[in-house]
Amino acid sequence: MKEYPKLKINHIKRGANRATYDVERINTILDAGFIGFVSYVYEGKAITLPMAYGRKDNKIYLHGSQGNRMLLTLLKAKEISMTVMHLDALVLARSGLHHSVNYRSATLFGSVKKIENPAEKEAALHCFMEHMLIGRWDGIRPMLPKELDRTLVVEMTIESASAKIRDVGVQDEPDDYDLPIWVGLVPLKQVAEYPISDDKLSKDINIPTHVLDYYHSNKQ
Repeated sequence: MKEYPKLKINHIKRGANRATYDVERINTILDAGFIGFVSYVYEGKAITLPMAYGRKDNKIYLHGSQGNRMLLTLLKAKEISMTVMHLDALVLARSGLHHSVNYRSATLFGSVKKIENPAEKEAALHCFMEHMLIGRWDGIRPMLPKELDRTLVVEMTIESASAKIRDVGVQDEPDDYDLPIWVGLVPLKQVAEYPISDDKLSKDINIPTHVLDYYHSNKQ
């Protein structure tokens, strides 16, 4: 599938010129992030919470404690929506109403199920860990059976999705172009700073290569 189908729930009408349903472009937005905003309804109240996630193909993995209210509510509803957004620039215009931001935002809709099988749970958590930092899973101790038992892992299957992207400059009224006002973009990005070793770490343990690789790939 090259594009997600345009359904009532994911069809973008306002700002449709910025919309995309392309699977690979949406996956690129998801893979550039690690935190998604998950929405659910609890006792008639709408709630949105940030959650770390992992992605493999059209699957999103979330985890928490066995008593996690949000995950249990989603499992009961059997459906989920999640948004991932990156803020790329402030757009400063001549008019207040033309100020904007450059961004990449993807919203996902799909079904959700609980992962019960221990091997499948471990594979999902491996996906989550590698999404956070490639190479980390092989550098830590194996997960204990009791840790798996007390961890609730859910799998979202993306059934529909859409994204909006703004990546252009200032769009002012033509009559305002000659005003003596500075306009332009203030680019924004998230960067990694140099890793800080834990104060309880033995002095003979060096920062591992996979951590330094992440730092060098994401430093300013």
